[in-house]
Amino acid sequence: MSTNPFTLAVDCGGGGIKASVLDAAGTLHAPAVRVPTPYPLPPDRLVATIADIAAGLPAADRVTVGMPGMIRHGVVVATPHYVTRAGPRTAVDPDLFTAWAGYDIRAAVQERLGLPTLVLNDAEVHGAGVISGTGIELVLTLGTGLGTALFDGGVLAPHLELSHAPVRWGTTYDAYIGQVERARLGDGLWSRRVRRVVEGFRPVFVWDRLYLGGGNARQVTPATLAKLGDDVVVVPNQAGIVGGVRAWSLSD
Repeated sequence: MSTNPFTLAVDCGGGGIKASVLDAAGTLHAPAVRVPTPYPLPPDRLVATIADIAAGLPAADRVTVGMPGMIRHGVVVATPHYVTRAGPRTAVDPDLFTAWAGYDIRAAVQERLGLPTLVLNDAEVHGAGVISGTGIELVLTLGTGLGTALFDGGVLAPHLELSHAPVRWGTTYDAYIGQVERARLGDGLWSRRVRRVVEGFRPVFVWDRLYLGGGNARQVTPATLAKLGDDVVVVPNQAGIVGGVRAWSLSD
């Protein structure tokens, strides 16, 4: 592989799949392409969708894929949206649940594209694009649901699906501050929920810096951000693409 490789970075979300090709410095060499996440979405359809997007972008030397759920060593342990019949908050399809459990998505993408491939949880890729590499850094991505990633001195900790933990009356964090609730409540009330979640996590992680990313982070109200303190910052959603380059250093 080149000493200055070009990276195809793919950010797979519940509502959309975005991708671009970046150089070693993290500069985009083509405008990011976004397509709606197709449903139903068996593993081979996701791989084919990634391949179709890649065909319209400049050539790359390697691939980084970020996707929702528990991903261990490139294998899907569980994924929340892609097992449903028609997307987030719809019924789970038992056949899709079985198809995704234990699926080696890294090997499948690598074989289809013929390039070295890295697959991580999408919040972990997002975090790779924004962390400073100093101290305890927690990344929360606010989008279809809640994504999380924890770093210690720039080293990625084992992934925890905090989004599936109950936060109130049995409601999970995914449901509590996900996109459906933001649309229902409006940004003001939803932002108060985000603050409640952040303050609840604070004594658990005792972070040096918390990053709020994902498509909805910019919807957190200025009043809420002011109350969260200087150790909480909002970062661009583009980090989900840019992190595709730096994510490779996490696996060295």
